[in-house]
Amino acid sequence: MSNEADKAPSLLSVLGSVLASAFGVQSNRKREEDFTHGKPSQYIIIGLAMTVLFVLLIWGVVSLVMHLAGV
Repeated sequence: MSNEADKAPSLLSVLGSVLASAFGVQSNRKREEDFTHGKPSQYIIIGLAMTVLFVLLIWGVVSLVMHLAGV
């Protein structure tokens, strides 16, 4: 008898949790759910991927601005 609360979070749910925690708006209920039912490896991998994407985004914006400025 599987309860919905015992189910592991989906990839989309993990992504949402990582984004919410990055912005500091994660609810206490959701945080507790993540720590209770989530696998740490999922959060670490998604967190690292989001960090790399963020750095690449910043690098791309700076490169575009530098190119447009003629530097």
